[in-house]
Amino acid sequence: MVEKSDINKVVLAYSGGLDTSIILKWLQDVYACEVVTFTADLGQGEELEPARAKAEMLGIKEIFIEDLREEFVRDYVFPMFRANALYEGVYLLGTSIARPLIAKRQVEIAAATGADAVCHGATGKGNDQVRFELGYYACNPEIKVIAPWREWDLQSREKLIAYAEQNQIPVPKDKRGEAPFSVDANLLHTSSEGKVLEDPGQACPEFVYQRTVAPENAPDTPREITIGFEAGDAVSIDGEKMSPATLLSKLNELGGANGIGRLDLVENRFVGMKSRGVYETPGGTILLAAHRGIESITLDRGAMHLKDELMPRYAELIYNGFWFAPERTMLQAAIDASQAHVTGEVVLRLYKGSVSVVSRQSPYSLYSEAHVTFEEDAVYDQHDAEGFIKLNALRLKLLGKQK
Repeated sequence: MVEKSDINKVVLAYSGGLDTSIILKWLQDVYACEVVTFTADLGQGEELEPARAKAEMLGIKEIFIEDLREEFVRDYVFPMFRANALYEGVYLLGTSIARPLIAKRQVEIAAATGADAVCHGATGKGNDQVRFELGYYACNPEIKVIAPWREWDLQSREKLIAYAEQNQIPVPKDKRGEAPFSVDANLLHTSSEGKVLEDPGQACPEFVYQRTVAPENAPDTPREITIGFEAGDAVSIDGEKMSPATLLSKLNELGGANGIGRLDLVENRFVGMKSRGVYETPGGTILLAAHRGIESITLDRGAMHLKDELMPRYAELIYNGFWFAPERTMLQAAIDASQAHVTGEVVLRLYKGSVSVVSRQSPYSLYSEAHVTFEEDAVYDQHDAEGFIKLNALRLKLLGKQK
């Protein structure tokens, strides 16, 4: 725990929501220090000026609200998608990939404002405390970290709400007049946890979903789109060039309207417990299918299979908070080297919750119709396969004799 007397100024990762508003007031009361707020626009889809108003209401003088959407997609989301990263086979890591960027900017703002410490609102039970703090220490090994959930006695929603009401902090209500379940959102996804979702034996209510229509309510007519790639990154939709954040926003719109990208997952947290989360990643789900589609004709078999072997390790590093670790950087270098010729176009069909590859083409295609045709050809001697099979069967034949 940080010595309170050592802290004169702290940079708080501030969403303007209930938890971080309570933390802001708590820092002022318990640490008696100056607080700087930092609110990152990562495409969460909310108006961020109310966060400024709330911070001003609580007496904050230094307020940072920054649009990081392009940096987020360009330098974090796209590198991750070059790896086709999936945690535990299905999760597209929408929360995990946002934390290193927030941590990096928090530390930079701390240096710019002369702050002694940084503070986050992650609980002591979850992954985010690890992700934030590993990011902080990687960017500044000497930074002090305040984690209120590991210090205070406000260990329930009831106590938090009582503290908020005691200090005239507005308590938001959901559509049913209740304090809301936990939601994290950015341009890549939305994540919902807690309350009605805590029992994995109960189906997720439809009101939890925010970015996608129910697949059965999606249009009855399929929608086809073309995504263009250059060196492993998506650069266009239907021939129109777009910036990274603009492109992902458009894919979110298309995917959400067609019921694509819903995931109800019980996952294994880094801290050791299982948790249930409901995720919506409409644009990312389309992007993953498209990227694998263009890789299928541009990557050599050995490179593709090695990437697939490395992917679970890479995904686990991001999930666990090791974005700035040397092993993630090493894996990224290998992944990026594989993407030099991952260029071309993929046509996809979006329909009632599914996305499927219709066609793909590339100037660097390794697909040879002359070799795979069922018609007569002049480039492949089928007799060669006999020796190939016999050599590969040799050890199996010797084992068979042993038995």
